[in-house]
Amino acid sequence: MITIWVNEERLELEEGTSILHLLQHLDSPKTGIAVAIQNAIVPKNLWESTILSNDDNILIIQATQGG
Repeated sequence: MITIWVNEERLELEEGTSILHLLQHLDSPKTGIAVAIQNAIVPKNLWESTILSNDDNILIIQATQGG
């Protein structure tokens, strides 16, 4: 198991978990969001191949519309 932080909340996951699997685990939408690890944006085409590590700090940002 690894421990990561997602939007400042602690979460334990299986080793080898990718960003895409994290989003599925969180039941998060796959569109209209950005994902950063240690404050570095990860391009969407790398979500499936980017494996999370212990103590990673993940930020998931939901795009919003306003006016």
